[in-house]
Amino acid sequence: MAKTIKEEALLYHSQGKPGKIEVVPTKPYSTQKDLSLAYSPGVAEPCLEIEKDPQTAYKYTAKGNLVAVISNGTAVLGLGDIGALSGKPVMEGKGLLFKIYAGIDVFDIELDEKDPEKFIQAVKAIAPTFGGINLEDIKAPECFEIERRLKEELDIPVMHDDQHGTAIISSAGLLNALEVAGKKIENVKIVVNGAGASAVSCTKLYVSLGARLENIVMVDSKGVINKTRTDLNEQKRYFATDRTDIKTLEEAIKGADVFLGLSKGNVVSKDMIRSMATSPIVFALANPTPEISYEDAMSSRPDVLMATGRSDYPNQINNVIGFPYIFRGALDTNATAINEEMKKAAVYAIAGLAKQPVPDVVNAAYKVNNLTFGPEYFIPKPVDPRLITEVSMAVAKAAIESGVARKTIEDWDAYQVRLRELMGYESKLTRQLYDTARTAPQRVVFAEGGHPNMLKAAVEAKAEGICHPVLLGNDERIEKLAKELDLSLDGIEIVNLRHDREAARRERYAHILAEKRAREGATYEEANDKMFERNYFGMMMVETGDADAFITGLYTKYSNTIKVAKEVIGIRPEYKHFATMHILNSKKGTYFLADTLINRHPNEETLTDVARLAEQTVRFFNHKPVIAMLSYSNFGADQSGSPAKVHKAVEYMQKNYPDMAIDGEMQVNFAMNRELRDTKYPFTRLLGKDVNTLIFPNLSSANSGYKFIQAMTDSELIGPIQMGLNKPIHFTDNESSVREIVNITAVAVIDAIVANKLKIEN
Repeated sequence: MAKTIKEEALLYHSQGKPGKIEVVPTKPYSTQKDLSLAYSPGVAEPCLEIEKDPQTAYKYTAKGNLVAVISNGTAVLGLGDIGALSGKPVMEGKGLLFKIYAGIDVFDIELDEKDPEKFIQAVKAIAPTFGGINLEDIKAPECFEIERRLKEELDIPVMHDDQHGTAIISSAGLLNALEVAGKKIENVKIVVNGAGASAVSCTKLYVSLGARLENIVMVDSKGVINKTRTDLNEQKRYFATDRTDIKTLEEAIKGADVFLGLSKGNVVSKDMIRSMATSPIVFALANPTPEISYEDAMSSRPDVLMATGRSDYPNQINNVIGFPYIFRGALDTNATAINEEMKKAAVYAIAGLAKQPVPDVVNAAYKVNNLTFGPEYFIPKPVDPRLITEVSMAVAKAAIESGVARKTIEDWDAYQVRLRELMGYESKLTRQLYDTARTAPQRVVFAEGGHPNMLKAAVEAKAEGICHPVLLGNDERIEKLAKELDLSLDGIEIVNLRHDREAARRERYAHILAEKRAREGATYEEANDKMFERNYFGMMMVETGDADAFITGLYTKYSNTIKVAKEVIGIRPEYKHFATMHILNSKKGTYFLADTLINRHPNEETLTDVARLAEQTVRFFNHKPVIAMLSYSNFGADQSGSPAKVHKAVEYMQKNYPDMAIDGEMQVNFAMNRELRDTKYPFTRLLGKDVNTLIFPNLSSANSGYKFIQAMTDSELIGPIQMGLNKPIHFTDNESSVREIVNITAVAVIDAIVANKLKIEN
């Protein structure tokens, strides 16, 4: 197994482009003009501005989002003094974490220098490049002096993460564990095994949070640190106890409430855990082998509250929960330091987050249904998307209030949105959807109320304030599932369509449907039978005005759902077909793709309907449609098969809608590259325009296209969005996540708002 892990790790770091990080341009560079602005002569202008006012470096350069991860490799992970170059993979890894969790760019810098004074001077010399400095893997006691001096002598944030990162996360965990145990920090007895940089920093932060120095016993490799010892450095002397009756860790831990281990593996026994006070808190943070294994600690007594540094056990003390967001808040305020107020703000933000309901994405990542605050969850998980807002905002506020910020954030709501957009957790489009839906929440029926994702989506949609959910399904089963998932059904209506109490409504719906389809051979008896099916019943709720919108698709095949929609709801009279669209939010912009679900082999008439519907739908989302109709050839180059029908559809659209920005048929590369298209085909109606709407020639290409994008990128996809039915009926599929269903719900609500408005106007 060890050999396999070694081989995999070496392959991971070596395959493709060696290492884990790279530099990526953030400005255009494809033309001569771009290059003249990026470098000579244009680059002189920002240089002169920075010369006049150094603070404008935050405006004109990457300084405000750039952190240096600096190490001399003297205390790397659990590897010790392996040297600066050998530690480079760790520093690159730290850079990767900064980027993926907080959007912060990093240069990793390995200094081959052990002399503290020379190290300090080297860091000071390169400091103007950066907005912040993260010191990493520097051994104690030198790390204390290096950090102290750099914090004093530089005007940018400096933090030694090995000290303060662990301190902040473990402090948040300690506050919450004490709450679970029903204890107060000022009363508990704390034993710390280890006296290095992390242990000292953790314990100092515990004291600043209320722990009493006289209640703390620290143990190093020579035993209990007490005032009779003459071999103590300044940091250890601060924690020296007056007690001389205890010499060993085993003696110190008796009756203790809290054990913090930052030492080495397997130094704590089951008997030692049994000797602790009731509801003992055990933070065994040695990695990869804790001071006592999770299994041994938990089996020693049932009331242990346990945390480790490992991801395969509950309550991981992981620095990534803190450092990216602490620097994010510091950078966004152009802070001159990371001070104690900012650290404490991070502690309380992290601790508070663990008490909030856990998002579905976190439960899914750990393959559980309902993480809730308690013995097995008192520290947030590293994948929690709320860390970027909760911690960064708390740190930024503390920077401003404590006077170290050079930039003040006035609009905190806007800052929160920017943070979420930065990490791709939210886009401008989805925010607009939610905000619009909140203006007039509608009654939305969720077909598969007993499906976990549908149930969670309904609860989340209600919490977001975008709709009044109605769940179809067996009420007892839904209530049981909600209890298992720890979801509140307050204010959510459940309709058991097969229950006797719904008999009258089924009969009413059946009469309406039979009458509507009488000339199509429908009978009341057939219609009544159909009312026992969720899609028929739910769509009839919308058709009759008992609800405003309907969401379905997690259980039902599309072909059946489409059939029901045509029967019950019908297609808008100005069209002969309806279709669906997916919206792609990417770094390059927002794109609209159709038809992704309904029409398998559209003829030219169907394609014109899809194009017309797409044009209206893009405008519905407040974008100006620029439409490319796609094929495998360009502008009549192939005059048979699929290109021919697309060609005819374009011809029809241009003749009947002369003001519409639409052209084709064209290959997707010409659609997406304006310069290429304008150069080769300057006659198009799209000259000088950037395409944002793609009409595919058939369902196979459209469906494959959007699913390929979904699989290969981290772009956000919203859809499928129904276009062309008489009422707001919208579809999901069996792979839809909770968030995707909520997004479709917002679209359905807006669809219903517009439909109701048109109804009133007419």
